[in-house]
Amino acid sequence: MTRHYWTLKYRAHPLRMRSTMSGTATPPFRADHVGSLLRPQELKDARVRAARGEIDRAVLRAVEDKCIREVVALQESVGLQSITDGEFRRDWWHIDFIRGFDGVDTSTGTFGVRFQGVVEQPPLMRVTRKIRRTRPNMVDHFAFLKSVTKRTPKFCLPSPVMLHARGDRAALKAAYPDVDEFWSDLTRAYREEIRALVDAGCRYLQIDDTTVAGNCDPRVRDQVQALGDDPDKLPAIYADAVNAAIRELPSGVTVAIHTCRGNFKSTWMTSGGYDLVAETVFTRLGVHAFFLEYDTVRAGGFEPLRFIPKGKKVVLGLISSKFPELEDKDDLKRRIEAAAKYVPLENLCLSPQCGFSSTHHGNLVTVENQRRKLELALEVAREVWGGA
Repeated sequence: MTRHYWTLKYRAHPLRMRSTMSGTATPPFRADHVGSLLRPQELKDARVRAARGEIDRAVLRAVEDKCIREVVALQESVGLQSITDGEFRRDWWHIDFIRGFDGVDTSTGTFGVRFQGVVEQPPLMRVTRKIRRTRPNMVDHFAFLKSVTKRTPKFCLPSPVMLHARGDRAALKAAYPDVDEFWSDLTRAYREEIRALVDAGCRYLQIDDTTVAGNCDPRVRDQVQALGDDPDKLPAIYADAVNAAIRELPSGVTVAIHTCRGNFKSTWMTSGGYDLVAETVFTRLGVHAFFLEYDTVRAGGFEPLRFIPKGKKVVLGLISSKFPELEDKDDLKRRIEAAAKYVPLENLCLSPQCGFSSTHHGNLVTVENQRRKLELALEVAREVWGGA
């Protein structure tokens, strides 16, 4: 597999720390992470046994609890301020959450554009009837996380638009001849779940949405047209759907959106810079921060960051979660300096470009690689901003 890392050799000195800056008291933090972490073998084995009916849900839950406590301890030992449960109770970063609503199942079909270099592909989601939230979805996931850390617990949830973008379109049209009703029902279910998360104490939400970057890939645009949609209009429709899902949030809750070009077994689905969607998406989305994949040349340049509204933060995903090679500190600092031409340095942060295990399969890295990548983000943040 070809890897295109940014390996610039600099003649100038690395970015110097601004003495007036430091870490931030509120998220996103100078060194942050996208959320999913490598599942330990103990957890993988327990999930397989549960699927076979060899252990019951209570036994599996006990294993999940133990492994989450351990991965929280790992994050805290590294020095991270934002703490997740690694998404250890999920098989897929997006499907498990969305399938928690009534009216959503999975399909045997796959999206037309494939992940590169792997036979297995994520399944499509399928709308089977009107979408409703009739019970809590993952509120208990967050409640447990909050109970086992004294730092800032972050809950990651897939964007509502993933059900449209990665859903069985024929089934969706059958259940919802009026697409406006679909968006109304889906975003209402999201608001209800998010309200319950906030009531449980969540103050840091991350919305994961691959369509922001994906809609810049010519192959995706062709596929979108084949499905009957206009790729030039979808970014605004999708941004409005995200805004509808988060519109009732109280003050004091930070919402960030993360986008990448696919992360499945260290492979990717799409390529292309943010140029085609930047003005619409960055100016329209009502979030506080953007986690943007920027670890390879497939992400394009920093020029689209000129559309980031004043005061909003950008978390630069400069560190790869897909491969074990450790990035060079000076390279990272110079790229932060390059991004600071478009977004003030005080509004920038650093993270891996995606999670280390968006699905239960994991990426081609070890737990030690994962630790070193997270430590690197913290080390560079301290040297650039004076705190993490």
